[in-house]
Order: sequence, then structure tokens, then C-alpha cells
Amino acid sequence: MTSFPARDVVRSALDVLGVRNLVFGIHDAACPSGADEDLGVGSPYGDAAARLVAFVHDQGFNGLQLGPQGALFRGRSSPYDGTLFSRNPCSLAIAPLARSPWARPRDETRVAIARRARPGTPADRDRARRSVDRLLDDAAAALDRDGAAASVRDARARFEAFRQAQAWWLVRDARYFAIAGAIGHEDWRRWPASGPGRGGDADAGIDAGARQYALAQWLVHEQHADFHARTRALGLRLYADFQAGASPADAWGWPDVWLPGYRMGAPPSRTNPEGQAWHYPVLDPRPVGTTAGEGAARRFFLARVRKLLDEFDAMRIDHPHALVCPWVYRDDGADPLAAVRAGARLFESPDLPDHPALAPLAIARPDQIDRRRPRHADDWVSDLDDAQVTRYAAQFATVTRMVRDAGGEPSDLACEVLSTQPLPLARVMDALGLGRFRVTQKLDPDDPSDVYRGENAEPRDWIMVGNHDTLPVWGAARRWVAEGRAGARAAYLAGRLRPPDPAAWTARVATDPAALARASLADLFVGPARNVFVYFSDVFGSVEPYNRPGTVQAGNWSERLPAEFEALHAGRAARGEALDLPGALATAIEARGPDVARAHVDLLGALRARARRPIGG
Repeated sequence: MTSFPARDVVRSALDVLGVRNLVFGIHDAACPSGADEDLGVGSPYGDAAARLVAFVHDQGFNGLQLGPQGALFRGRSSPYDGTLFSRNPCSLAIAPLARSPWARPRDETRVAIARRARPGTPADRDRARRSVDRLLDDAAAALDRDGAAASVRDARARFEAFRQAQAWWLVRDARYFAIAGAIGHEDWRRWPASGPGRGGDADAGIDAGARQYALAQWLVHEQHADFHARTRALGLRLYADFQAGASPADAWGWPDVWLPGYRMGAPPSRTNPEGQAWHYPVLDPRPVGTTAGEGAARRFFLARVRKLLDEFDAMRIDHPHALVCPWVYRDDGADPLAAVRAGARLFESPDLPDHPALAPLAIARPDQIDRRRPRHADDWVSDLDDAQVTRYAAQFATVTRMVRDAGGEPSDLACEVLSTQPLPLARVMDALGLGRFRVTQKLDPDDPSDVYRGENAEPRDWIMVGNHDTLPVWGAARRWVAEGRAGARAAYLAGRLRPPDPAAWTARVATDPAALARASLADLFVGPARNVFVYFSDVFGSVEPYNRPGTVQAGNWSERLPAEFEALHAGRAARGEALDLPGALATAIEARGPDVARAHVDLLGALRARARRPIGG
């Protein structure tokens, strides 16, 4: 059996374990670039990224999840602050342009980029923007050339068709970014009453900037369509990231869809005790239009979901609370964090004296509120009837229906429910058959009821050691050992993985960070959760977090895979310091008991032949 391709062996093992989805996650900027295509940030659409897709497929994954891909204004680095419809022009890849019969960069443009190229180094977004601007100048000049070749005429026709088809969002975003660029900042509430975008001579420059922005959007959308075709051909389901927030461009471009006076954030939680002031606008839930539930806000929401389903196969729902019971705070205070702490949930505040504007929007009744509990507590709402659950589920039900209409299933939605799951959200998730996240890195080994423990998962849930907001498991394991917390965790893992000599295994793993990390990864496949997600930093053995939530730091959202990522993974896996899927799966099958192991002895042999290091040593 060892003569079969490694992917076939891994997929067979996943079938035995009942794992439906094994998804690899990475954000655009972290993708690898070669020296001749590096713009300063990664792109999923370049040649090195094409090798990454092949690597992910060959490893045995059947899904690939990208982060939010929206356009960001200068000074912003979190992809969760990006636009809802536009794509980030910095994700434009130079390699496809270099092969284009009409849009090839001028030699000096490529040379200028290559001289600054340091593939695999932290993201340099300012350089990426400058590089993209040069590429767009070249493409625009080629597109406008008189007496152009047939390839240029064809490109010009495709560009105009794109502009017409996508005008419903493109005109707004293009104009916003052109005006913001001319003024120098994105806060449209502080834009002057006269000047760029207000008529007069300055508008000629705005129109030119808007056309350049539209050109960037067409090019990056075409590259995404090619990328999606490639993943589909390999059988990799492509997951979008349905972010909770909206950008300033969305707030400016769609002024009639937002609830006045409020912003959305995160309440105090186990992860962030102080809460988080996200400053995101809140979609207006009031029924405005000819029929209850219709109107500008609903049309906006439907258009957003439809566009994602046209461009991806499935979705990760970022902070699903935003669709069910968002935490909102007043936007008229001088201290946003204080306002967050004094906030409330949008639909379960029927009679709060400091939030009278929320009372008409309440779904929960006053008699269903447990006022002994904090407003943000999961049990602030103590009970709901079925009709109320249906009202809470309105937006989520729309998403699941549209997913079905597109040929998918609710299980294609990965819902980022972490430590906080208010009763309304729990009831909606149950009603729609949706699973939550089980982030095992955060589990309490001494609390059998902890929500992050693998044995407490449901088959519909998604299990992972971490995500973009946590330490990679390799760094976390080092911390557990250094802080004397590894013993309890190793004992917990021994109970899940069932090694032949649990005491000796636990003692060995508790002193070896790499072995502890390997065991934590194997634990993902024991069950009962049938959906497994592994972030790229856990696959490749990183030790630093991709993002530190609740902070603004230069290193956030900046890690990048090197161009030689295959060699990086092979070397680290050989040392037991990166994900070794065959070894993890063999351990998980053996953890199911001797009867299962005997029934699949040939498969276990094939897995062990490909495993790099023993899980527990």
C-alpha cells in the first residue's frame, strides 16, 4: 500500500475517521512569492502560490480558506477592516501579468520590483502599493494604446463589461478611494465641504483615480476567477471569509443601510476581558420598504452573500454573533472602550435606560432577561420561544438558503463561535444545524465541561488547535512547558490518544514541546468533530502569532511563507516540528481502539511508513 500516493493514503484515513472536511487556512498577504514576482506582500494568485495550492492538495486537504480580501486604505493592515465588495489591489500577482499578451509590465517596472524583492520577509504594504501602482500605470497605458493589437482590444472589451456588470458596487468604491487618496485620509466624516469629489477641476483627477481603481479591480477579479478554477479542478473547496465588520468605504458608499448612532464591537470575554471597540457600522435591522424585512439594508446583505457565493464554494462566518445578536455601543462618546463596556446586544435590550433606541428592535421580552447576569453573559436571555428564534435566525437562514440554492449544504459554513455563545445564537445554530469552533489550544485540561475540549464537540463542529489570532501550537507548547502547565495538558491528551503506557507517555510529552504540539494536532482527528481546520502557521511549524487580537502592532498580519516553503516544511517535519499528517492520522486511528486498528492494519502500515516522527517522542 505504500506505493499509493500520499494523498490517497491520507484521504483513506480521513474517511475511516469520519472527517468530512480538512481545510487549510491562510490569508492573502501570507502567501509565498518568488523573487521575480514579489510586490511586498503575498498573493494567492502568483506562481509560488500555485505551488502552495498543489502542496495543500497533495498533503490531503480538501478545502482551502482565504481570509477577507477587501481593499484597505493606507495605514490599515487587518484584512477584517477591508471592503465588502472590492478586492485588495495589493493581492494582484505580477506573474500572470508578465505572461499576458497585452498587460506585460515594462522592463523597468519589473526590475524595480525585483531589486526590492525579499520574498518571505514580513509584509511591506507601502512597497506593495507603490509596486501595484506602477503595474497599473503600465496596464492602463497598454489598454489605452491607439491601434492596439487584438489582445488589447479584447482586454478593453472585457474591462468595460466588468465595469458595467459590477457598477452597483464598483462606482462607489472607486470614487471613495479616489477621493480618500486625494485628501489623504479615509475618515469621510472629516472630508471638506469643497475640494476633491465636490465638483470643479479637482474632479478630473478623481475620475482618473476611479478608473485606475476599477482597472485594478478587474485585474484582481480575473486572477481570482482563474485561481478558483484551479482549486476546483483539484477538488479543493474554496472558503471565503464572511467578515463581521464593514469598512469606511462601505459606510460612505451605502449610507442608507446602517443603523444611526451605533457601532459594533466585542463585549468583555474570556479572550478579551476589556472588550474591543471595532468601530464597525451596524446593519440597520428595521424593516424599511414595501414589504416587512425588505429595503436597502436587506438588498445590500443579499448582494454581499450572492457575490461571495459566485466567487467561492463555501464560507467561514466571522463572529456569527453579528448576524444574530451583535454587541453594539453608542458612537457619541469620547472613550470608545468605555462605550463598549457600557454597550448592549442589539435584539435583547427591551428596556435598558441607557439604550432607549434599542427597545423597539428587541426580540427578547423583558420577562426573558436575567438581570442578575451581565448584559454580555451567554445567559442574559434565559428563554426564547420558537417564533423568536425564527426572528433571530432571519439573516443566518437567508445565508443557508442561498448556500443551498448554490448547490451547497449548511455544513459548508464554518461558524466562528468561540468562548461566547449567547442563548439566541445557540438556539439559531441548533435550529439550522450549524457547528461551532472548538479551539483546543484554549481548553482547560482540569475542567471536563470546557467548551474547547475535543470530546465536548458535536460531529457538526469545526475543531482546530488555533487560528490567525492565537499562538501557533508550536509556540504555545513551548510556553506550556516553560510555565509548568504541560503536565496537565499531556495527561489530557493521553486520555484522548490512549497510548500503550499512558504514564510514561505523559511524562515524556510534558517535557518535549515539539511532542506536545504533535500530540495536540493528532487530537484534532480523534473525533467526534467531523470538520478539521489547520492554519498555515500550525502546518509549517511557526512559533509567533500571525495577529495579536485587540492590539495594533507593526508585526501583526505580516508573516509570510518563503518561496521555498516545501523545503521548509520537509525539514521541520523531519525534526518533528511541523504538521505530519500521516503520523497524526495513524495516532488518531489507534486511539479509536484495538478493533479499529486491526480492521485497518494495512492503512496504518502505509501511514506509519510515511510518518516523520512518533507523536509522543
